[in-house]
Amino acid sequence: MWRAGLLLLGLTMLWLPRAAGAVECRNQEWQGNRYSVCAVAPAQEDLRLFLYDPGGSPYGDFSALEARLAARGQRLAFAMNAGMYHDSRAPVGHYVEDGQEIMRVIPNAGPGNFGLLPNGVFCISPRRARVIETLDYQARRDSLNCRHASQSGPMLVIDGKLHPRFLPESTSRYIRNGVGTTRDGDRAVFVISRNAVTLHEFASFFRDVLDLPQALYFDGNVSRLYAPQLSRDDWGRPMGPIVGVVEDGAAEQSAALGKR
Repeated sequence: MWRAGLLLLGLTMLWLPRAAGAVECRNQEWQGNRYSVCAVAPAQEDLRLFLYDPGGSPYGDFSALEARLAARGQRLAFAMNAGMYHDSRAPVGHYVEDGQEIMRVIPNAGPGNFGLLPNGVFCISPRRARVIETLDYQARRDSLNCRHASQSGPMLVIDGKLHPRFLPESTSRYIRNGVGTTRDGDRAVFVISRNAVTLHEFASFFRDVLDLPQALYFDGNVSRLYAPQLSRDDWGRPMGPIVGVVEDGAAEQSAALGKR
C-alpha cells in the first residue's frame, strides 16, 4: 500500500494538466530524504544543452548563460548541470549540442562513477527526451535523431531495475543530481537531492516514487539547480555541460502583464 501511494504521488506530479511552456518544479520528501524535482515536456518546451558560448569559452555558471539568453530576448526557465567534465570543463563522455558532436561516445568501463557500467546518454530529440544505455544508444544512434546528447554515468535505473552495483548499506553520501524519462519520452524529470544521499537511495527515488523506467546520474560533487519556482539559483564550482529550458522573454512578459 505504501508503494502504491508513493507511485500515485509521483504520477500526479508528472501528469497534472500543464500550461503551455510551463516547467513544473516541486520539493518532495521520501524515507527521510529531501529532493527537488522539475518535470519538463520536450514537446512543449525548448529543452537544450549548453556548454560553450559563441566565443568558445565554457559558460560555467547559470548567470553567464542567463546573460547570453537575455541578449537574445530570451530567458532561462530551468537549468541543471548535465554531465561530468574535465578540469577544462570539456565533457568526459559523448556530447552533442544542436546537432554538432563535440565529444565521441566512450563505451568502455573506467574509473569513477562515469565508468561504472552500464552508463548512459541523455538524448533530446524533437518532441522527445530519453535516457538510453550507452551501448543501446550506439546501436540506434542514427534513428534516435538526438539534437542534443550528454553521456554520463552510471545509469540509475535500467528498464525499471536499479543499477546492479548499488548497495542498500552504502555509506557514501553526496548531494546528487540526475534525470529520468518516461516510457514514451514525453517527460524528462530532473532531480537534485537537498541532503546527502547514497546512490541506492537516489536511484530508488526515481524508480519507486517517480515510476521512471530509465534514469541517469549526472553528478555528485557538482550538483546545481536553477529553478525560479523553488527560489533556487545555485552557485559554486564552475560547471561543464548545462541542460536548460529557454523561453521567449517578450512572450513571458506579455503573459505576466495579462494576468494583472
